[in-house]
Amino acid sequence: MASNTSKTARASVRAGQGTGGALSVLGEYKYLIPLANGRFAYVRNLTNGKTAHLKTDSDAFVEEIRVLAAAGHGAKIRAELEALNAASPEDGWSATEKRLVDAGVFEG
Repeated sequence: MASNTSKTARASVRAGQGTGGALSVLGEYKYLIPLANGRFAYVRNLTNGKTAHLKTDSDAFVEEIRVLAAAGHGAKIRAELEALNAASPEDGWSATEKRLVDAGVFEG
């Protein structure tokens, strides 16, 4: 059966499927969106398509990152934390990363 849509349009639709509505910046998904000078963050969970608004020093934040790390996203999240710390060292992202490391989030 012939299709009336162009090859480019079909490729565009295929490329857009399965993104879960996640924020994409130059083809890379952002898991962490900082708020209030690093005290809070939106955490995008690409495994279930939900975004949680969490306090960065809460147990819920640690558990949300643990779920993402267990799903294979740990290295990317850690790289985002390092980038956030480099961009805004006064916001305490290094302490947030240390808390996650101490909790064993990135192990395994």
